[in-house]
Amino acid sequence: MFNIDEELKKLPDKPGVYIMKNETGEVIYVGKAISLKKRVRQYFQSSRNNTPKVRAMVKNISEFEYIIVDNEVEALILEANLIKKHRPKYNILLRDDKQYPYIKVTTNEKYPRVIKTRKILKDGAKYFGPYPNGYAVNDTLDIIRTLYPIRTCKLKLDGTKVINRPCLNYYIGRCLAPCQGNVDEDEYMKMIDEIIMFLNGREEKLVEVIEKKMENAAKDLDFENAAKYRDQVNSLKVILEKQKIVSTNSLVDQDIIGMARGVENVCIQVFFIRSGKIMGREHFFISDTEQTERAEILSSFIKQFYLGTAYVPKEIFVEEEIEDESIISKWLSEKRGSKVTIRVPKRGEKSKLMEMVRKNALDTLNQYGQNVIMEKKEREEPLEELATVMDLDEVPFRIEAFDISNIQGVEPVGSMVVFEKGIPKKSDYRRFKIRTVIGPNDYASMEEVIKRRFKRGLEEKELVKENNIKVKGFSIFPDLIMMDGGKGQVNIAERILFEMGIEIPVCGLVKDEHHNTRGIIYKNKEISLEKNTTTFRFITRIQDEAHRFAISYHRSLRNKKMFKSVLDDIKGIGTKRKKALLKAFGSVEGIKKASLDELIAVESMNKKAAEEVYNFFRK
Repeated sequence: MFNIDEELKKLPDKPGVYIMKNETGEVIYVGKAISLKKRVRQYFQSSRNNTPKVRAMVKNISEFEYIIVDNEVEALILEANLIKKHRPKYNILLRDDKQYPYIKVTTNEKYPRVIKTRKILKDGAKYFGPYPNGYAVNDTLDIIRTLYPIRTCKLKLDGTKVINRPCLNYYIGRCLAPCQGNVDEDEYMKMIDEIIMFLNGREEKLVEVIEKKMENAAKDLDFENAAKYRDQVNSLKVILEKQKIVSTNSLVDQDIIGMARGVENVCIQVFFIRSGKIMGREHFFISDTEQTERAEILSSFIKQFYLGTAYVPKEIFVEEEIEDESIISKWLSEKRGSKVTIRVPKRGEKSKLMEMVRKNALDTLNQYGQNVIMEKKEREEPLEELATVMDLDEVPFRIEAFDISNIQGVEPVGSMVVFEKGIPKKSDYRRFKIRTVIGPNDYASMEEVIKRRFKRGLEEKELVKENNIKVKGFSIFPDLIMMDGGKGQVNIAERILFEMGIEIPVCGLVKDEHHNTRGIIYKNKEISLEKNTTTFRFITRIQDEAHRFAISYHRSLRNKKMFKSVLDDIKGIGTKRKKALLKAFGSVEGIKKASLDELIAVESMNKKAAEEVYNFFRK
């Protein structure tokens, strides 16, 4: 049994990260400390000075654990990673977990390509970005491919001819077709060098290089290439005119971070400045920040934002001093590989730029904030009303709904759908193929599903406690269980939970003679609901989702069964080859009669697979 008072005495006076958990083992808060002993003890001492949010968190702490690290930077990185992993209820969380796109020049390949990617690997290629969105990347790639006829295919090229005929890009002048083995590698690499110059923000220098090539071509009376270079220069000049220079004093990469605060939400705006030009901007909404200082919000944002992006600029400007500024700077400097500074602009150009970013944040908050509030209201109102009509102690944060699907007892399946804060959490949906029930018996099928779900949940909770790991899925128990059936199914679920020592309220659906929902049953009482209420619509939505999920699984199993044939017993014949064989010969009988050469000729077949099929039917 975990004794908090005893565990507090064991806390070391060292830097580290502490992890607060509730009674179900769920992580509800992650924090870091220079001294674990002093910081963690503060939570359990006088709560008079704590905010309501902290007091609510402390009430829910059933246990805690800690991880000792060597220094504050390690603590900061570990804290950010654990927040991203567990997304604890009481931490400040970014609503958007964006993975920004980059442009990759595959300099690790012969005849490199220029492609969009969201992953940065240590593979010898060159990466540029991040770009604020995929459209910005696509526009840049279009410009590059218009200016330079480089390849886009994934062929492994070695300088020799690898295919008989080049693709369409060659015939329309968009590729030199190195796949034909007739492209000079040095000339091709000169194009790649110019592309890299362009991606590095040195467009002016690139214009000079191409203008020189244009002049040389004209001197040599090569007017066709001179005209091509002239068009490239004109295109680049148009691009340069569109780019707004905002920083004339410094051409280093910068991020400008501004913030606007509303009643229930905070909007943070980030402007990406590369080589003195605004390359794009992005906004983020953060909720549940009441009574949280601006400095803490900005600090939490910066840690989570730069943890998720592979690129860190040389300078970051914020509107006011943030918490842990020196530690965060040190961490970002290590990540970048050179010094990163976090500054508050006081006057001049940077101050004006910060004001512009802040105004944009306020404009975005005004524009979208009302929508966010309405969405939140639409999610929370049904939950609050449901808690009221059922007389629950707390508003249910997590609801799990169960349904059974079968047609005359064939391939019976169960489904579990999950709603958190009134929103479907599809990553936690689960499907159950019924194992122990023969024939159409919804009660017995539901009993099997509930037993399996919570038996697995208890097992995972033990793993969490014994091995100090986070097990996703079944280890998180709901605040409310909703059965698709009525009193019978509710009684089954309540009995199983009682036998397992689990206390979770269970409700079912009351339906009319047409199988339409008209209310819920809870504690053996029927609660009627008006059809025009938000609660009724919410329950119907959950029921429809559980039913849809069960039906889709049932259909997939039924389709697989229908597609099963004697071909499944042949070694090396999977779904793709089975489809190809049936398409080629029309039926299993046609496949039986086919010669070995005919089998080899089928798409996706090889000699070994063809011999397996041929010999199988001639045993």
